[in-house]
Amino acid sequence: MNREEQLEPYRLGQLKSDLVPVAERPRPTLLCLSHLRWGFVYQRPQHLMSRLAEHYEVLFFEEPIFDGQEAPRLAIHPAVQGVTILVPRLPVGMGESQAIRAQRELLDAHLASQKSDELLLWYLTPMSLAFTGHLQGRVVVFDCMDELSAFRHAPPALVDMERRLLAKADVVFTGGFSLWEAKQRHHANIHAMPSSVDVAHFATARSGLPEPADQAGIGRPRLGFFGVIDERFDIDLVRELATRRPDWQLVLVGPVVKIDPETLPRLPNIHYLGPKQYQELPAYLAGWDVALMPFALNESTRFISPTKTPEYLAGGRPVVSTPIRDVVNAYGESGVVRIADTPTAFIRAVEAALRMDPRVVRLRADKALDGMSWDKTCAAIREHIECLR
Repeated sequence: MNREEQLEPYRLGQLKSDLVPVAERPRPTLLCLSHLRWGFVYQRPQHLMSRLAEHYEVLFFEEPIFDGQEAPRLAIHPAVQGVTILVPRLPVGMGESQAIRAQRELLDAHLASQKSDELLLWYLTPMSLAFTGHLQGRVVVFDCMDELSAFRHAPPALVDMERRLLAKADVVFTGGFSLWEAKQRHHANIHAMPSSVDVAHFATARSGLPEPADQAGIGRPRLGFFGVIDERFDIDLVRELATRRPDWQLVLVGPVVKIDPETLPRLPNIHYLGPKQYQELPAYLAGWDVALMPFALNESTRFISPTKTPEYLAGGRPVVSTPIRDVVNAYGESGVVRIADTPTAFIRAVEAALRMDPRVVRLRADKALDGMSWDKTCAAIREHIECLR
């Protein structure tokens, strides 16, 4: 093969890029297409995107907000932890096809303004394909956090859109092992990347942080939960615990979404403290005697791998959970996470957790978390991306 034939597969732009010193090249643009708001609950997308922003220009494109009668516009929020938040603002009453076209036009215009012509696509929801199917990313990632089709009010088209995304994606990551088992036959390059933990952040709960004002007056023992309160939350179990053990105080921290708040049990020993910032969570955790994961066993929880499990453990608290498969497999033998499948078993598990020596709890928690970190998870993810670039 002569030199001309060797160069033939390369585009002129690629050759020019190779001639530019690495330090002077624009960083690739990583476009994250999300069904979650950046400011909603600090979880997997925020942990990963804020770390990936050290290597790429990260754009976090949220679902549209319909407000007013103005022409479509793209709200660009200042970078948060290196991540630029993009929110389409569309007129109220705009139809679905019009909204798709508007989002595509707004996004295309913004991408055209980027310094780098290398685009990496990161999908958190297959539904974003409706307005990004034309984009050609150097690498296309599907971060499959949950089985979204099992969630309440899931779009009817979601299953078909996921099939299309799996065909388009270069690599797929799943938020847990059970989800990986369910999806592995649908893609040749799929990897389980369970959500991890910022140990240092939650370990501050072990040092006795000052009590938040809205928790300070609540009696003990305290059983606590933080996270989204939605269809995955076992309302009946919580009601049963509070009714049968009125001496226990149940502290529930987090937003109520996709369920009617009126269906939640209202008892003197159940305390709904509402959503809190990620930075505040260790202070609440520090005041709990046992951490709870009262998840319902239904289609929406079949494949979940709760991030709060390692967060509770990093805070040095024993955990009682319903038998979520990934929790059982990862922590069931840890000696610090108890599994209970009935209200009676849950009560007994909490009683046993309350009797545990805090020093034993911390030792077992540290053993269960050995080697876990968001930095390590993100590094493994980035290695897959770089191998495909």
